Amino acid sequence: MFRNGIWRQPQVHTDGRNTLGGVGVQRLIQRGAEQGLLRVGLRPSPTKDIYHRALRLPWSGFLLLITGVYLTANLAFGFLYWLQPGAIANARPGSFRDAFFFSVETFGTIGYGTLAPATDYANTVMTAETLCGIMLVALTTGVMFARVSRPTARVLFSKVAVVAPYNGAPTLMVRTGNERLSQILQAEVAMTLVRNEHTREGTSMRRFYDLALARDHTPIFAMSFLVMHTMDETSPLFGATRQTLEEMEAEILITVTGLDETMSQTVHARASYLPHEILLNHRYANMFGVTDDGRRAIDYGQFHRTEPLG
Repeated sequence: MFRNGIWRQPQVHTDGRNTLGGVGVQRLIQRGAEQGLLRVGLRPSPTKDIYHRALRLPWSGFLLLITGVYLTANLAFGFLYWLQPGAIANARPGSFRDAFFFSVETFGTIGYGTLAPATDYANTVMTAETLCGIMLVALTTGVMFARVSRPTARVLFSKVAVVAPYNGAPTLMVRTGNERLSQILQAEVAMTLVRNEHTREGTSMRRFYDLALARDHTPIFAMSFLVMHTMDETSPLFGATRQTLEEMEAEILITVTGLDETMSQTVHARASYLPHEILLNHRYANMFGVTDDGRRAIDYGQFHRTEPLG
């Protein structure tokens, strides 16, 4: 259904149907905190790809993980010290707190000189903890450095795409912007249509179609770049309606790749648009201007704003 110039996402029922007779649209590329595709049939294995999982965690989750591992390790070794009475010199008898803090000193190779191992058993546990501490510190340092040094692109994508006439032809447009002060060199932009198709044998397939752009690269991506695809006779979107796009579960994918001038490394960003996120007969509001002293300015407060065509 078309309301207020926007394609509304079909309502999905409990039996998998929607209001247009298809299946509910599922985004291929995540946006923000949205969940991705559900993976069924894989054996869960938390020990696999630990390094990759650690890199993908948000900073809050990563710091929480490191804190949890650190406390768990010290609690475990503190318990081992506590098992043998008198294992730690100058510790209060039966004090688990002293055993825990001695483990913290050993783990961090601090050694204040007050608490010390007093038995062969304590020296054995101390040796094992020192080796464990060196390994964990090395691993944590490596993951931390990889997270900090990993190049990322702060490319801003408009919340909605628009379809408006351009040189007499309907054109699909997506506004992108560079949120960093540094420029992205030799930026390449690609737009892809993803939709469901049925073969003559009755098999349903998810097909990808590259959409030709009016301009697919720029030598310098400094402020904003308008991605445009003409919906003419050569376009896979030619003749498409809001209803057919929803029935085919269509999705528009946008990718941006380039070289960060500061890091001298390749960066990339991506976004996607579902049919209900495409505004028909709209255009983006103007966000460029000139200051009183003659300098060019861009107002990112107008970045997502659209205006209906008269």
